[in-house]
Amino acid sequence: MNSRSFASLMEQYERVIARPNPVNERFYNGVLTRYQHPVLTREHVPPFWMYDANPATNPYMMQRLGVNAVFNSGAIRLNGEYCLVARVEGMDRKSFFAVAESDRPTEGFRFRDLPVRLPDTEKQETNVYDMRLTAHEDGYIYGVFCSESKDTSVSDLSAAVAAAGIVRTRDLEHWERLPNLVTLRSPQQRNVVLHPAFVDGKYAFYTRPMDDFIDTGSGGGIGFGLCADITRPLIDEERIISLRRYHTITESKNGAGAVPIRTDRGWIHIAHGVRNTAAGLRYVLYAFATALDDPSRVIAEPGGMLLGPLGRERVGDVSNVVFTNGAIADDDGKIYIYYASSDTRLHVAETDMDRLCDYVFNTPPDALRSADCVQQRTALIEQNLRYLKGE
Repeated sequence: MNSRSFASLMEQYERVIARPNPVNERFYNGVLTRYQHPVLTREHVPPFWMYDANPATNPYMMQRLGVNAVFNSGAIRLNGEYCLVARVEGMDRKSFFAVAESDRPTEGFRFRDLPVRLPDTEKQETNVYDMRLTAHEDGYIYGVFCSESKDTSVSDLSAAVAAAGIVRTRDLEHWERLPNLVTLRSPQQRNVVLHPAFVDGKYAFYTRPMDDFIDTGSGGGIGFGLCADITRPLIDEERIISLRRYHTITESKNGAGAVPIRTDRGWIHIAHGVRNTAAGLRYVLYAFATALDDPSRVIAEPGGMLLGPLGRERVGDVSNVVFTNGAIADDDGKIYIYYASSDTRLHVAETDMDRLCDYVFNTPPDALRSADCVQQRTALIEQNLRYLKGE
């Protein structure tokens, strides 16, 4: 077995950072541009996070602290940099957050030297992951993430409790931990999103009510609730605004997705879903919109799948597949969607405001029955045949 020097590990790491990321020319759906390489992987993790660089104390250059995966990132533009707060999962299955940044949205991401150190105020907490970043009009950047703890009410070692943890910062370096979100309607929460603007002078949250750690139960979709004081986050009235419906894209609702993007026609939400069917797993990113004057009112049901089942990518590594909790809307109208797939890496897709609005507001809603699906498809085919014949 050959030993490697720490210098050679650093050289390999720098090559990964410097690798260009060309457009994937094979993929086209008129909505999104995809790129050939993921923007963050375990290979982007600095070797000095994993190895003791001193050959005297690590003569065989063994990994002292391993990393299994990098994925499920929140995203924000800050001081001219594209910043991703990624979930980094260790070999021990524990996750932590780390900030990667680049001056380009699709390549060149480099982790800051040190990971995020969250204040340890939730003593029962055993794991944290999947942070969404919201630049709020109150001047803070908020991170809302999954705070996991042991379910002590049962003897099952796999049973857990999910809560929405909250932190805030101004520079993605110094973090203030706030209490976990409390929702009176739902015993558990995960994949919660903070709206970027006040609603009736209060902080607004898109929630995912759950009966237990896995089962959404009677929760049934995406909820909405208001909180008067973010330092004591309590939602006493939580209502479902986007229901799950059997055998449609919305059946797979797995949370509100990325922080909503403001457009002239409404707030656009890029959400995600995972559904296990008899034909196998189906993984989708979809979109819906809420009204500008009332972000709790859904005005456009999902038009279809943005990425669709990613058949060319590996399936089955982890439970979070085609999952997004980060998107950046640039000043020039371009939008970058950061999403994880089942290969435990973070990818990017690009669109723009006009295309995204066209998709959300002009694409027909998903069919409720197979007969409706065939009817829609047939109508489109017949329309195109008439066009091609010059009729």
